[in-house]
Amino acid sequence: MLPLFLVLAAVFGAAGIALAAAGAHAAPSAGLESAANILLFHALAILGGTALLVEGTLSRQLAFIAIAGWALGTILFSGDVALRVFVGQRLFPMAAPVGGTILILAWLVLAAAALARAFDHFA
Repeated sequence: MLPLFLVLAAVFGAAGIALAAAGAHAAPSAGLESAANILLFHALAILGGTALLVEGTLSRQLAFIAIAGWALGTILFSGDVALRVFVGQRLFPMAAPVGGTILILAWLVLAAAALARAFDHFA
C-alpha cells in the first residue's frame, strides 16, 4: 500500500503544478489556486507521512488512516474544484467541503498517530 501512496503523491504534485499554471493562465480567478495548493501541500504531506510511517515514528494503523484521509480529501476537494472550472459540473453536491473536512480530520488523526506512538514507547 505504501507504493500507492508514493504514486498518489507524485500525481498530486504534477496535478498541483498543472492547476497552478491553469489558474494563472487559462482560468484566472476561477479558484484553481486553492485546488493547486491543496494538491501540492498534501503531496508533500503524503510523502512525509509515508516516511514517518516507514521509520516507525507513528502508530501504523492511525498513520495509514491519516495518509488515506489526505489522499481522499485531496481528491474530493481538488477534483470538485477542477471539475467545476473545466467541465461545469461537480463531483457531487458538497464534495469540496466534504473533502476539506476529511483533510482536517486526517491532520488530527496524524496527531493521534504521533501521540499513540509516543505513549507506546512509555509502556
